[in-house]
Amino acid sequence: MKILLAEDHADIAGVIFDYFELLGHTMDHAVSGTQALSLATEQHYDVIILDIMLPKMDGMTVCRKLRETGVDIPVLMLTAMGERDDILSGFDNGADDYLVKPFDLKILEARVNALHRRNEGSVSAKLLTFDELSLDTSTNTATRRGCQFVLNPSMYIVLRLLMSKAPKIVTKEELSAALWGDDEPEGNVLRSHVYQLRNLIDKPFEFGYIKTVPKVGYQLVRTQGEGE
Repeated sequence: MKILLAEDHADIAGVIFDYFELLGHTMDHAVSGTQALSLATEQHYDVIILDIMLPKMDGMTVCRKLRETGVDIPVLMLTAMGERDDILSGFDNGADDYLVKPFDLKILEARVNALHRRNEGSVSAKLLTFDELSLDTSTNTATRRGCQFVLNPSMYIVLRLLMSKAPKIVTKEELSAALWGDDEPEGNVLRSHVYQLRNLIDKPFEFGYIKTVPKVGYQLVRTQGEGE
């Protein structure tokens, strides 16, 4: 199992990290909400252990943004707050389970295993489709008419968001938030990523999917040419 642990408390993170690594799991560690969001959108994980109180971006916001961008990885929230409203808020933002600190590591292991079993084998959670186009979120691979395209992290994030909301329009702001959070680079970098994606999945075929909605964003529809 591949697990992302988002926890800024070094001692707690160390104990959890070592415990699951000794069980044979592959672990990644994020110390801030922005780092957790970046890792979770660029890579595939079986389960995310997400602390609510994180610097730069709290766990509630991370979870909500993941769900908004189509990331369906099971999320277990860790919280020092046991109040009913906080727990309900976590579920409202897309969490699948929660555990209140302090907790027993065996209980945490059992909860993580339960979330993994519930999600394991769910093809819909790993494969997005739109017409002839499919996206395997476990391998970052797009497929169209038997042609496979391995996407770089930026192209993968753009395509997954477009496919998860298709045929609805995805605004430039939504795409920028998914790619960079609050640290959007200067210049029209988003347009460059979309151009690269078009060249890969649209240009070789007689019709495209990625349509530009002027001054708003992009959407997936059948278009003539390369989607302009």
